[in-house]
Amino acid sequence: MIQEVKIAGSRVGVLIGKGGATKKELEVKTHTTITVDSKEGLVTVESSEEHTISLLRAVEIINAINRGFSPERAFEMIEDEDLLLDVIDLSGMAEGPRQLDRLRGRIIGKDGRAREQIEDMTDVEISVFGKTIALIGYPEQLKTARAAIDMLIEGVPHENVFAFLDKKKKEAKQDMISYYY
Repeated sequence: MIQEVKIAGSRVGVLIGKGGATKKELEVKTHTTITVDSKEGLVTVESSEEHTISLLRAVEIINAINRGFSPERAFEMIEDEDLLLDVIDLSGMAEGPRQLDRLRGRIIGKDGRAREQIEDMTDVEISVFGKTIALIGYPEQLKTARAAIDMLIEGVPHENVFAFLDKKKKEAKQDMISYYY
């Protein structure tokens, strides 16, 4: 099986790592062979039939690194197969670079505090990179984090978004309590 992924030139070095260490570690952990064409930004991932799932996971990790996550954060998806990558493309939501900056700024918040608070309240890791927002987390948390980000994109005040997240967190805690008792 072979899959090709296009990545940004600025992320090629991150994917390869110092002396090829990151690429090699990804190959070993996912039983794949990865070829990087650094001029074109084209990454080819190959695996045998019995490692199809590993190949798809390797592609997801490459996409995570391409969307601004560090290899360490992206590799968490190897250790925990329930973790998913979700990418929100902002390019269709912004009419120009200025509006794109404004949207990114709303999600990041002053000194990165909004992003940090969403990460803390949902247990989702967020990367705001270029025209995308990438999230790594469990399905239920991803849904909540994505709803919060969508609210920010739509212009909902930050305090309302955090109140929504607080409510969701309390509901989740309540669900856990009723699950165990």
